[in-house]
Amino acid sequence: MRLGSEAPGPGAVRHPVFARDYARVGAGADARLGFAGVRGRLLAGLSGRVIEVGAGNGPGFARCPAAVARVVAVGPEPLLGRLARESARRAPVPVDVVPGAAEALPVASGAFDAVVLSLVLCGVRDVARALGEARRVLRPGGQVRFFEHGRGGGRAMRLTRRALDRTVWPALAGGCHPARDPVAALRCAGFALGPYRELTLPGGGPRLPASYCVLGTAWRPDDGPGGR
Repeated sequence: MRLGSEAPGPGAVRHPVFARDYARVGAGADARLGFAGVRGRLLAGLSGRVIEVGAGNGPGFARCPAAVARVVAVGPEPLLGRLARESARRAPVPVDVVPGAAEALPVASGAFDAVVLSLVLCGVRDVARALGEARRVLRPGGQVRFFEHGRGGGRAMRLTRRALDRTVWPALAGGCHPARDPVAALRCAGFALGPYRELTLPGGGPRLPASYCVLGTAWRPDDGPGGR
């Protein structure tokens, strides 16, 4: 697949209403809900070749450190892909936006120094397969930076999230499943967990099912070609 192609890939997912709303409210939410600062911490210190999986409309591109040689941004939603290409033109580092699904990344194995996962594991169809692809495209010793919905909150909130996951929330929020456990999923996929912290966004105000997040780092073990 040619980098920069605008044609929807075989894993294209269409959520046009959600995509329009996501793009419309995203900039205000970054400032109001604290996402901008979290994205800055998510990307801090990255260098080399980076792949961002589920890049949305590209809100993180502007925060990429100068040491990043190139970003390949992959996403399945066509409208958000078009908006991401506009964001890429304003980015401080080279960014190629390509259509594709997290479960079948259209890039070579071992080609990247880092994988960025930002609020994407909640929406993929197959978490284990998506993380298997993340491991495949990382070089041995490469890192995963993740900012995902987490499992914070009390028992009542956890039960609420599970109920919403099985009913209305995915349809209302572009396929989002906030009850998933990204830290456990990364461990199961064979990544070595680094430091991570639980966050609640926004910092004040009512707690919603999607308010509980986790920010951290994991590594692909340096175990040679093929990973396992």
